[in-house]
Parts: sequence; C-alpha cells; structure tokens
Amino acid sequence: MATLTLELPSQEVQTSFNLRRWAELLEDRELAKIDRRIETDRHGHIIMSPPPAPAHGTFQSKIAQLLWTLLPEGAVLTECPISTADGVKAADVAWASPQSMKELGDQVCFSLAPEICVEVVSPGNRETEIEEKKTLYFDAGAKEVWLCREKGLMTFHLAAGKKGSEASRICPQFPKQVRLR
Repeated sequence: MATLTLELPSQEVQTSFNLRRWAELLEDRELAKIDRRIETDRHGHIIMSPPPAPAHGTFQSKIAQLLWTLLPEGAVLTECPISTADGVKAADVAWASPQSMKELGDQVCFSLAPEICVEVVSPGNRETEIEEKKTLYFDAGAKEVWLCREKGLMTFHLAAGKKGSEASRICPQFPKQVRLR
C-alpha cells in the first residue's frame, strides 16, 4: 500500500476560513432542512453523513448525562462544531470549561477545541478515520479525546499519538464502560 502525506494548513489560517464558511452554511435555509450530520473538509466542501443508528445517539446522550453529573462546572455539548486543520468536524460529545465557553463568545464554531472531545465509534467508521479525527482534535487544542466503542467501552487518549489510558485526567471518575441500562 502506498503512503500519502498531506501538508495541511496551519490551524490559525484554516480556522479563519472555517469560521467564515461555517457561518455561510448556517445561513443556508435549504441546508437547514436536511436531517443529516454536516461537516466540511479543508476546502469548505460539505461532507454529509446519514443519521446514525439509535444506539449511537443513546451513547451520546448517556455520555453527556455523565459529564453533566461529573463535571457540572463546564458545558456539555453534542454535535459540537470544531475548526480543525482539515475543516469543521463535529465531536459527538464535548466538554468545555467555563473559560473555553467564554473564549467561544458569539463564534459559530469552536476555533479551539473544547478540553474533552468524544467520538462514538459506529460500525461504519474506519479506524483510519477515527485516528485522523483524534489527531485533528488534539491539533485544535483538545486536552483529551475519548472513544466510545462497541458495548460502550471507553478509551481515554491524553495526548496525540499515544495509546489509550485507563482513565481521564480531567474526569478520572468517568466509567470505563458506559452502560445503557
């Protein structure tokens, strides 16, 4: 297999473009009627995904509920738009400190990633896709990236390129498995 290396623009340059493009997309009334997850690539092209299976949303809700309970001083967001070096990506769940929320101000998406970004891995996700998103979130400033895998098994990544950790540093009491019942 051939290896392809892409040189992405700096986070700062890409963020300026991403914020403008995301604002345009949010103003599009026809696009607002579409019931799909929307992200962009680094060129501003729209990437659409069909709504995930019900279990995906249930895990999102449960993770959000746990974060609200365990870290009540911050804000919990679902489908959180984050400017990355490869366009705007939507974290399934994110936790942002009061300081991050203050820095967000009236922006249409986060120019710096919230401290915790969570991806609920769907059966259709390729491992390379998840690794890319994890890297992009860290590059955008995330302190931790969590993955919720099959049966709610959690892995906590504390730095880019590192293996998963047993626990989160920001929320060490978060369970290693999210149970839906």
